Amino acid sequence: MKVVLRDKKTFTLDEIPFAPCYKPGLVAVNSGWRNEKPVVDESKCNGCNLCYLYCPDGTIFKKGKSVGIDYDFCKGCGICKKICKQGAITMESEK
Repeated sequence: MKVVLRDKKTFTLDEIPFAPCYKPGLVAVNSGWRNEKPVVDESKCNGCNLCYLYCPDGTIFKKGKSVGIDYDFCKGCGICKKICKQGAITMESEK
């Protein structure tokens, strides 16, 4: 099957790239503008992973029965704290 563009170029569907041109994921570490960082109290965390699902940067990961946070990429937005029903995540001032 041939596809014709507005500028009269034609190509087949096999010529369209299947994947994006960039690998997904974060590529640059936090530049130091974060004021607060999330801290997980492992004794309160039940491992529900809601924080993992809601984290816009994908910095939360499974760590045993709890979760861990990759501070290199965390922006400190606090969404994880707000979504945590157990109150296991608190925001602490960045030092």
